[in-house]
Amino acid sequence: MIELQCPIPISDYPVVTLAHGGGGRLSQLLIERMFVPAFANAVLETLHDGAVLELNGARLAFSTDSFTVSPLFFPGGDIGSLAVYGTVNDLAMCGARPLALAVGFILEEGLPMEELWRVIVSMQRAAVAVGVPIVTGDTKVVERGKGDGIFINTTGVGVVLPGVHIAPQRAVPGDRVLINGSIAEHGIAIMAQREGLAFETELVSDSAPLLDLVLRVLEVGGEHVHVLRDPTRGGVASALNEIAAKACVGIRLDEERIPVTEAVRGACEILGFDPLYVANEGKCIAIVAPEVADHVLETMRAHPQGAHAACIGEVVPDHPGKVFMRSRIGGLRVVDMLSGEQLPRIC
Repeated sequence: MIELQCPIPISDYPVVTLAHGGGGRLSQLLIERMFVPAFANAVLETLHDGAVLELNGARLAFSTDSFTVSPLFFPGGDIGSLAVYGTVNDLAMCGARPLALAVGFILEEGLPMEELWRVIVSMQRAAVAVGVPIVTGDTKVVERGKGDGIFINTTGVGVVLPGVHIAPQRAVPGDRVLINGSIAEHGIAIMAQREGLAFETELVSDSAPLLDLVLRVLEVGGEHVHVLRDPTRGGVASALNEIAAKACVGIRLDEERIPVTEAVRGACEILGFDPLYVANEGKCIAIVAPEVADHVLETMRAHPQGAHAACIGEVVPDHPGKVFMRSRIGGLRVVDMLSGEQLPRIC
């Protein structure tokens, strides 16, 4: 039986804070010290983007996610398409072809029907675009002031492709770290829209489905594609820290190679944010064996969602469990996890 004693000292965190949901250090502690011990099982303990389950010789990927973005509509997307793409992307990060989605809506009393319809239509268009039907769902309504308009949960199931084995523990020294394009676009676009900030260049979210890109990567990389991860909450830094910890390896980044658009870089400098920690919704980190790295990178760059793909670092035996980066001026600095997140309510 589970011993009913809170493993996080109540004197440190007597209540849940926003930082516990930010994808950083406190999120990690909440998961590892409370949820994982309480629900302990071998599948859960992999802490992947989804669970991979064996069923009659087939491997099924199963993932769920909840979306609370504010504002509901933003340049480059909305909460509806974001919810579909987010779960489809999580299944893709398991090396799976999605089969179907379930959707749960929590609606706040007073939400305009026009806004709800816009979200529904957006979800349907997104589902058609990725070829994954929404087959079941649930709706609840909460009292005015208790739901912030609309919250959406999406759950997806898919079939893992034959010969594909994706897991954070598979990163090994020598592997290359690839990303399919410029980082931090989603979080900064949300921040600019939310706060009414105007920049010379419009900031647009990168919210997009990654399934087709990932399928092409797996086609050319096969078993040499060791890890896939979409760096959403907590950004690239948090995603790589989680991988380094699970695989007990070090990850060394090269700041000069990390793609960041001038518009996003300028906005981050003005707002005091580090792009490495800002959320993405259309980016894929691929950690691959060195013998296929160039081929996978070429495949990414040939895809519309990978035109600015880059090799941003490599897996090393030094400093296991840590991520560090060579700066533009040649120094090394540790890229640690933030306690919470720079921007709340962004996905």
